[in-house]
Amino acid sequence: MDAVNAVAHQLMIILGIIMFIFGLIGNILNIYVFLSWCRLKKKSRRRSRNARSSNSSLYLLTSSISNLIIIIFPFLTRIIFDGFQYSLNQRNGFILCKLRYYVLHTFDLTSLTCICMATFDRYLISSRQVRLRHMSTVRKRTKQVILFVITLNILHSIPIGFFFDVSNQGRCTILSRKFLYYYLWTFQICFHSLIPILFLTIFGVLTYRQLKKIKRTKRKGVLGSDKRLSRMLLLMSAAIVLSSIPYCIEHVYNVLIRKDPFKQPSYIYLYHVITSILFYTNPVTSFYIFFISTPNFRKQVRKLFFCTSSDCNYDTESFTMITTLHNSHE
Repeated sequence: MDAVNAVAHQLMIILGIIMFIFGLIGNILNIYVFLSWCRLKKKSRRRSRNARSSNSSLYLLTSSISNLIIIIFPFLTRIIFDGFQYSLNQRNGFILCKLRYYVLHTFDLTSLTCICMATFDRYLISSRQVRLRHMSTVRKRTKQVILFVITLNILHSIPIGFFFDVSNQGRCTILSRKFLYYYLWTFQICFHSLIPILFLTIFGVLTYRQLKKIKRTKRKGVLGSDKRLSRMLLLMSAAIVLSSIPYCIEHVYNVLIRKDPFKQPSYIYLYHVITSILFYTNPVTSFYIFFISTPNFRKQVRKLFFCTSSDCNYDTESFTMITTLHNSHE
């Protein structure tokens, strides 16, 4: 069984370091692209004054910044803990235990919420009903929504800093049984799994159905572009499902089945390492999902490396939903 533990440690070190490097690079590029799309010039504003612009770039910018923080601090420390078997003590417990889990859940929920809000915004903008399209918030209101989401997650995660602590065995765990149940069902199952999965699935399908109703003859090439955006949402949903369900199964096992929280067989520890890696696939792979599924995203990334002239303008059309097609209904 010691061989299983050795495999688990090497798996975390090798895959963890690879994911850390790719996630770090990917989210930095995400921030560059979405920040570029947020800087709308006056010409682009005049050009789209008859349409209502999607605020997805703002939401996805916030999500990418949150993912970058997750990768730099919680994920890197997870590699150190599970890969290099670094043990905790009371001296470093505040930073590596309390603060780590507080940062992890604050920015993880912020990232997921912003992805859900971006999906909902696309659903509103792509609607054929004027009433729904007008529910899409203006840019200033969108910034207020993002600020409210961040503030709410900061406040809601405060109890984590109090209840997580270093045990006598040198592990970061929740000592209160009552809060452990709350943490499991609220943070892990509801907020990280069920709610975003259901939300993204429902509104992703509704958006795709609405885009299918847009007539191809109205504007050549538009429908294909928006279908690619819907495919991106579908891939994001799959990544969230992949990263959430195994991790939640582990927590359900730890609370409902596992008797001794400080003793576990080697194969359970191997499963813990695998679920930890899967948990971080969502913040790590977001850039590559965008890059594969969205041509304009790839175009913007290529501009960063190959564009040398002053004619390279920001491509801000990728997340602008087509509402001018519906002007005849207004």
